[in-house]
Amino acid sequence: MAKYGMLIDLHKCVGCGGCDLACKTENNTPDGINWASHTVETHGTFPTVKYTHTPTMCNHCEDAPCVRACPTEAMYKDKNGITLHDPSICIGCKSCVLADPYDVISYNEETGFIEWAYDDSTLVKGCTTSKKELSDKTNSPFPSFNVETGKNGYEAIRQKGTVEKCTFCNHRVDEGLLPHCVISCPADARVFGDLDDDTSTITSLLNEFKPEVLKPEKGTKPKVFYIRDYN
Repeated sequence: MAKYGMLIDLHKCVGCGGCDLACKTENNTPDGINWASHTVETHGTFPTVKYTHTPTMCNHCEDAPCVRACPTEAMYKDKNGITLHDPSICIGCKSCVLADPYDVISYNEETGFIEWAYDDSTLVKGCTTSKKELSDKTNSPFPSFNVETGKNGYEAIRQKGTVEKCTFCNHRVDEGLLPHCVISCPADARVFGDLDDDTSTITSLLNEFKPEVLKPEKGTKPKVFYIRDYN
């Protein structure tokens, strides 16, 4: 059985944010919720300055504190080592959010995209269309809705009172496809694969370079690795 992980080559990353956008369109994440994001930092004093851009997401930790903290087992590890969430048994207690040292789990204060069901306001009355009109005309919750996200038992749009986070695009992985952020990276900075396969590209790169993980002191054994430097 495969044990999946992702590697990000910071030397190839151009900081374009294409991964963030690809994730949002693939997984129907509403405004204010980003499964894929990034941090930027500037270190030093001019003229000796170093800038870093670090893509972030759920680390799918081997020893995931969010899984241990969930009282209903809504947050769980699947057979491939991916950390997933079952909204149908989530009670919205936010225990996983509090336990998560990486701040990558979001809580839905409202059902995603609910405004598209009732917002009939327009920018220019009698000229532009409203959100509700666009939703009605496309016969979907919102115009760019991706129904594929709703496969494999995960809600395509998450409901009020539940949490959500990166799933490594498990709905794609289960069909033999790569996560959308991986195929959307213009610099091929992301590599996804089986960590137990000695012949996989990700394993080869991990052996060639010295990988790093975020917050190693937490002891969570992340399955998202970083090699080389952004600068």
